[in-house]
Amino acid sequence: MRLPSRAVMLIAAAALPLALTACSTGSTGSDSGTGTSAEPAKAKDPNSGLATGTQLKQALAPASAFPAGLTLESDGSADSGGQFLSPAGRKAGKPDCTRLESTSWIQVSGYKGGVSFAQNGYANKTEEVDQEIDAFQGTTATEVMKALRTVAAECATFTDTDAHAKVKLTGGATAGLGDEAYTMTLTSGYWENGTTLIAARSGGSVVTVLSTAGGDNGAASAKKVTTTILSALKK
Repeated sequence: MRLPSRAVMLIAAAALPLALTACSTGSTGSDSGTGTSAEPAKAKDPNSGLATGTQLKQALAPASAFPAGLTLESDGSADSGGQFLSPAGRKAGKPDCTRLESTSWIQVSGYKGGVSFAQNGYANKTEEVDQEIDAFQGTTATEVMKALRTVAAECATFTDTDAHAKVKLTGGATAGLGDEAYTMTLTSGYWENGTTLIAARSGGSVVTVLSTAGGDNGAASAKKVTTTILSALKK
């Protein structure tokens, strides 16, 4: 999980304003001797309009949106709280396709996540459904979606980490979900059921859902959770 590294980033983000305050003490007079000086233009906040982790947590799908028999996994719940994290660039190179099997699978795109996030998951002994929302600055959310479409082609086949079995990935654009959406399905002859992954963008936020619940490779449950989150983000 990314929570430990994100926690360190939160501490650093909290310390930065204090350092800036210490460096800005004191004042200088005007060179012209008039006693007035021009106010510098205030930089636009790149996080303006983005939801915090606390707000994104409220947009996560509730238990009622998940299949019966699944319970909340407490150790899989995390969010970035009321502060924004420092944006991280994309890690270049071949994607680690095995990330598609786990929570926070958005990281297979090369991006660690947004400047704010919230996630949790529901599971039983054989099935699981995980959800995550990441908010990104500027047009990064669009770039994340583009990267995920590329990943679908690069990870058309790969070997899973548990059974060391060959996994086949199929993917395609999905209409009617947010501003854009992409669905991937993972299947293997060694698995009892496949996995459905849905990534959907709503403005600067990217919703990622993983589901193995149901006899349809998790397709219906993944779509229901995704739809529920997107509706909450629009409110």
